[in-house]
Amino acid sequence: MVLDSKRDKVEFIMLPSAKRLSRFNPNTISWASFVMACVAGLLIFASPLSWELLLPLSALAVLISGFLDAVDGKVARITGRASKRGDLLDHILDRYSDVVMIGAVAVSAWCNPYIGMLAIIGVLLTSYMGTQSQAVGAGRLYAGLLGRADRVVLLTAAPIVQAFFMVLFTGSAPPSDAAAYLTSGWVHLGAGIYLSMFELVMLWFAVIGNLTAVQRAMEIWKKVKD
Repeated sequence: MVLDSKRDKVEFIMLPSAKRLSRFNPNTISWASFVMACVAGLLIFASPLSWELLLPLSALAVLISGFLDAVDGKVARITGRASKRGDLLDHILDRYSDVVMIGAVAVSAWCNPYIGMLAIIGVLLTSYMGTQSQAVGAGRLYAGLLGRADRVVLLTAAPIVQAFFMVLFTGSAPPSDAAAYLTSGWVHLGAGIYLSMFELVMLWFAVIGNLTAVQRAMEIWKKVKD
């Protein structure tokens, strides 16, 4: 929600973009966003094989997916094609996009799968609480520290920063032993703990995502009357 609350600041970009894309069906744009999320996931998973090329491409794919997801609803509104089915499709594809991209990180060589699993739980619970608020009649809820815009920005930044770390530390692949961490783009946090940039972002999703879910649950509880 940190960045979701700033959407008005980028209206000068989103509105002209929506007008240019208004010849397309909003549902088509939603599907295109999901396809780009799948491409991003594949690129992230495969990126250890050629990180110099695939990490920047994965960041670009995440950014395009997030942009299309942000603009589909605006296209629907300005063209008078907004519908409940379209809104439903958008939410369904958003959740699949989250799972595909974060899941790709979780099972890749960049991340401990347990950290990735906790990240998926945090993100899904955050989104679930937002829609559950609407389901019980309390209105759609966007409150919290981790909104979708925040996730898109962090998932775009993670591959770029990871590539920078790899160049900085002259690494060429995820390390196979503890000693190799020192020159392979992993961050040393002390006490024998080494994390990739992807793992740092996944930990953020896990911790802040679950805190956001709890925060939203408390907000819903206050609004709902027996």
